[in-house]
Amino acid sequence: MLKYFVAVLLVAIAILMAPQTRKLLETNILDRAKSFLPAAWTAQASVRLLNEDELALYNGEPGSRGLYLSILGQVFDVGKGRKHYGPGGAYHFFAGRDVSRAFVTGDFTAAGLVDDITGLSPTEMVVLFDWLSLYKRDYVPVGRLVGRFYSEVGEPTAALQQAQVMLVQGLELKAQAEEESRQFPSCNSEWRADRGGRVWCSTQSSGGVLRGWAGVPRKLFKPGSSSSRCVCVQVRDLASPRLQEYEGCPPVSESCAVGS
Repeated sequence: MLKYFVAVLLVAIAILMAPQTRKLLETNILDRAKSFLPAAWTAQASVRLLNEDELALYNGEPGSRGLYLSILGQVFDVGKGRKHYGPGGAYHFFAGRDVSRAFVTGDFTAAGLVDDITGLSPTEMVVLFDWLSLYKRDYVPVGRLVGRFYSEVGEPTAALQQAQVMLVQGLELKAQAEEESRQFPSCNSEWRADRGGRVWCSTQSSGGVLRGWAGVPRKLFKPGSSSSRCVCVQVRDLASPRLQEYEGCPPVSESCAVGS
């Protein structure tokens, strides 16, 4: 399973970025993706398996056996968070079951409290696995839930494998966005009633990216879209077809009037 996951990851990355950034990106994404994997995927170990009826016995109600929840089929003892997950707690609806979808959608109705993650986007899948990472960090894992994500022998199902592929896609998109933010940091902007708007670039604050260059303001368009955002661009990158000058602004000015 791990070899399959890694292969999908590296093939996808191979076409993602320029060679000079690809190796670092491969390492960073692979390390992060691996961090979500249960230990037993990389080393043989005895794993406790629970079915839905057994997990329901750990809902924290009087007479229950404890307080567990499941996310992506991984079961955690959340007893130390009883004030949140126990009866009367704000997140009691998570207890004794797997409602993975709700961690992303925020839909806590009966229709939303389900483990079916079909239709979630790659970006949403990153959010879901981030939740899994939080539980791995803060709570004790106790086993796996047999059902949507794990088979009766504790092996990942096709649904979980697909979730992993989408996780990789989401991490790639996030890495692309972060790389773009470094190459094209957002402009500073302001608007005043007496003189309208202004966008400008600086080395200290624009886009929250500290750098040794200020750049000049340009509109950066998303591929296939008419929407744009103001970014700061180095002179060497001005030829990009995704960039457009601000009307009436000198080409190499670090500040441009807009919407006046």
